[in-house]
Amino acid sequence: QVQLVESGGGLVQAGDSLRLSCAASGRTVSGLAMTWFRQAPGKEREFVAGIDWRGGNIYYTDSVKGRFTISGDNAKNTLYLQMNSLKPEDTAVYYCAAARGRAVTSVSSAYDYWGQGTQVTVSS
Repeated sequence: QVQLVESGGGLVQAGDSLRLSCAASGRTVSGLAMTWFRQAPGKEREFVAGIDWRGGNIYYTDSVKGRFTISGDNAKNTLYLQMNSLKPEDTAVYYCAAARGRAVTSVSSAYDYWGQGTQVTVSS
């Protein structure tokens, strides 16, 4: 089992930055595909970014490319999402997710473990 706990969300203004963290416990994150998803009110859960620590591949959805950076620290068993130049449309609950034995995918049902989410609100 893997437990995931997100932190770092908050209320910011457009153009500001935030860094989200996802602390994993229960097993090492190396060998897992780990991602960030987000869900805005009334919308489906959306893939944001993912990292495959086995191969080092990183993926972003087009709307965050150049603004968000996903990274991880194996020693701390923690995943990060650095979010710069935030926009009001980035407002959502952000979730950390992990999958065993597979590569990063944008399909949310493929993930075995989920955190509780952290709210990010960007005002205009």
